[in-house]
Amino acid sequence: MSYEIFNLIVTVPLSIVVYMSLCFLFSKYLKRTDFVDIAWGFGFILVALLTLFISRYANVISIITTLLVLIWGIRLSTYLFLRFRKTKEDLRYVEIKKNWKKNKLLKEYVVIFLLQGFLMYLVSFVISVINIFGPGNNNPFYYLGLLVWVIGFVFESVADAQLKNFIKKKKGKEKKIMDEGLWKYSRHPNYFGEVTMWWGIFLISVGTNYWPITIISPVTITYLILKVSGVPLLEKKYGDDPDFKKYAKKTSIFFPLPPKKG
Repeated sequence: MSYEIFNLIVTVPLSIVVYMSLCFLFSKYLKRTDFVDIAWGFGFILVALLTLFISRYANVISIITTLLVLIWGIRLSTYLFLRFRKTKEDLRYVEIKKNWKKNKLLKEYVVIFLLQGFLMYLVSFVISVINIFGPGNNNPFYYLGLLVWVIGFVFESVADAQLKNFIKKKKGKEKKIMDEGLWKYSRHPNYFGEVTMWWGIFLISVGTNYWPITIISPVTITYLILKVSGVPLLEKKYGDDPDFKKYAKKTSIFFPLPPKKG
């Protein structure tokens, strides 16, 4: 087994397990399982820095790509931390834990923390491959990947800022649904931005010898957001709200499109 393969299939996942285990212990100290959401972004920072540090083929492209992951991870986890301080435990985790009758602690560790660690490994696989094996220098999609990432980052960060400002100002007002700014063109512009960024990093990985398998990263995050923990949960949460139904009729669910008339 080569040094690179060993790091990809042993060092990286083992580091994630240790990291998520420590996060689990800290969540017990805080008495809040939803700390795992904050740990998500910082976990990618760990993987990006670790793989860059142990790489024998790092170059300017891998350094820049690592910086992209750091920018995304720091912004996301900081945003979630600021919201975390002002709220109670996320109801998603409260409901999940209510359904467990036995071995609650073990189930919380495995089903929530280790499972998210596994998903972290899959989504971060692309940056691991870029850093460990070297991004190569003959990638016609490199600049396109950078552009796609920037578009995604703008969508996610601007959409989050617009939503935060809306929630802050809507208290005492009748308007309940955010339908302004980027939210006028997509019901989930922040999630669209999230997915777009990882497809951008995938395009950057095309210069590596193993780029075909890195598609697992954008495919995983796209599936999670569109089918599991992102869009479906919010659509279900607001599905019975008459204002949301009106909003949904004229607004694209994911890809930003001009709103329908009528």
